[in-house]
Amino acid sequence: MEHVNQLRRMGLFDAKVPRYTSYPPATKFSNDVSGPVLLDWIDAIRPGAAVSLYLHVPFCRRLCWFCACRTQGVRSDEPVRAYVETLMQEIRAMGARLPEGVTVARLHWGGGTPTLLSPEMMTALADTIRTSFDMAPDAEFSVEIDPNEIDEARIAALAAAGMNRASIGVQDFDPDIQQIIGRIQGYEVTRTAVEALRKAGIHSLNADILFGLPHQSQQRISESVQMLLSLSPDRVALYGYAHVPWMAKRQAMIPTDALPSPEERLALFETARRLFLWDSYQEIGIDHFAKPDDSMAVAARSGHLRRNFQGYTDDTCDVLIGLGASAISRFPQGYAQNASSTATYQKAVRAGEVATGRGHAFKDEDRLRSRMIEMLMCEFRIDAGQIAQEFRLPPTRLSQLFTAAADQFPGMVRITPEGFDILPEGRPLARMIARAFDEYEMRAEGHSSAI
Repeated sequence: MEHVNQLRRMGLFDAKVPRYTSYPPATKFSNDVSGPVLLDWIDAIRPGAAVSLYLHVPFCRRLCWFCACRTQGVRSDEPVRAYVETLMQEIRAMGARLPEGVTVARLHWGGGTPTLLSPEMMTALADTIRTSFDMAPDAEFSVEIDPNEIDEARIAALAAAGMNRASIGVQDFDPDIQQIIGRIQGYEVTRTAVEALRKAGIHSLNADILFGLPHQSQQRISESVQMLLSLSPDRVALYGYAHVPWMAKRQAMIPTDALPSPEERLALFETARRLFLWDSYQEIGIDHFAKPDDSMAVAARSGHLRRNFQGYTDDTCDVLIGLGASAISRFPQGYAQNASSTATYQKAVRAGEVATGRGHAFKDEDRLRSRMIEMLMCEFRIDAGQIAQEFRLPPTRLSQLFTAAADQFPGMVRITPEGFDILPEGRPLARMIARAFDEYEMRAEGHSSAI
């Protein structure tokens, strides 16, 4: 109880902070990054480099009330087919622009619901990618799977296209909670999808589950976690539900008085966390778990874990190219995001233009602070020697940054000759401690609860 009181005094239960899947957070993007800027960054990619691709499919058959993703409901295949045609046009243009010898090491289809595409659309999209880009022989190809929106034909199409990792959204298996968040997805439906994927040779499986949902109790989340564990996923993301109805209007359907308090959210997280650890999963950063032999667990142990818009990753490519409406690209020079509006995006691409709508070009200490924040989020520590060598910082500069952050969190962090560490008891404060290294002015209403 005293630890909870300490966290309360530190402001954990009141704070609204970024998730730091990028630095600066996407709320700081501006119109300064345009199409010509993106093309310059593309041209600057080193010939022969390995890059990652992300494809965004912004459609769902139904809109889950809890979701805050960039997506829209669709009843027929016509708008989806038109969008896929546009996406393939963007893919071909980007492939033609890349410097010689660039290979794709990672490919991810996200959304929305990529699996609402028909098998024919999936095959056409995958074929366009493979004819437009050089795929690395050992490339990882992952797809976000909705168990309610998948069948053997679509699994077969994805497997034939080379998919070797699937990511399934679970959220919660409790039927009452599913009803109140607008996501009806029974355990049997999910198990059937998992078995079909494995039968098709897709043995690497990720799963997402949420804590902090309305009417969620420790008993209910325990039952959902144990049901998920029976499916034996290789990785699990244990995300906190972010209630932001001012940003995601559909969340107004969820009654706020049914949401757990911040203290209850922490207890829900700890309950789920203990279950994953008891089942021999390795804890990864602030909210992921992986089997010890999974590549993400290996990356965490070897210091190669990274942070991106999907959360934690073992992807070490310097360049991530986002394709599709609202997709975000990451380069050594900064971030570039396509127009969020599907109509605006399609109009630009069909006119032969770049669909970039906004972004952020790194300046001043952005790269330094980005790396320090990533270290904290991935390893709960900042390696002073590595930072000093990479950024050629004098020891006095690092000491100033460390001391300023440590003063805000007494007893939760420590400064050592090797760097700056978040102590085990301070790990629930990781996002707040990372915020101490963020030099951008933050408006709390743009972000989610710190727990």
